[in-house]
Amino acid sequence: MTTHLALLRGINVSGHNMIKMEVLKTTLETIGFKNVQTYIQSGNVFVDSEEENPAKVGFMIKQELFKTLGLEVPVVVIGKSDLEACFANNSFLKEKEVDLKKLYVAFVSMELKSDSINDLKMSQVKPDEAQIDANRIYIKYAVGAGKTRFDQKYIEKKLNLIATIRNWNTVTQLLKMVEERES
Repeated sequence: MTTHLALLRGINVSGHNMIKMEVLKTTLETIGFKNVQTYIQSGNVFVDSEEENPAKVGFMIKQELFKTLGLEVPVVVIGKSDLEACFANNSFLKEKEVDLKKLYVAFVSMELKSDSINDLKMSQVKPDEAQIDANRIYIKYAVGAGKTRFDQKYIEKKLNLIATIRNWNTVTQLLKMVEERES
């Protein structure tokens, strides 16, 4: 069995794509996922599966949510190594007195090249900053996530992919949860 973390984008936000976590859990169990565990209402769900391919797991979840609930929900599936990389490779963490409340991670649906940062046209969203690392974009907001143009829609448009953003507190908690699942 492989543990996957499915990050559902845009559920339970401003009254749109409302899914109760118990309904989500039951829905995923009915298609064969085991040990289904959700974290907060924003669409973080751990599943264990015989399927090792994260893209296939994401497709299964997306398909079932549409079939069962009639919702078109983009899904990015990651693993423990993706969460660990957030701590090992995020250069913003090395800055003195960094404000963790302004750090976010955008998880994207495909591996990016280091020159993809040029495609983001960061000069248009200054003073926000970003760093690309495989299928993650580390973000440091100058003011905050609620007051920026550099959001998931911006990233998706510039890079032509699916993206979902989590704050640093959530990333930290998700890593703790995956470690607890393995112990």
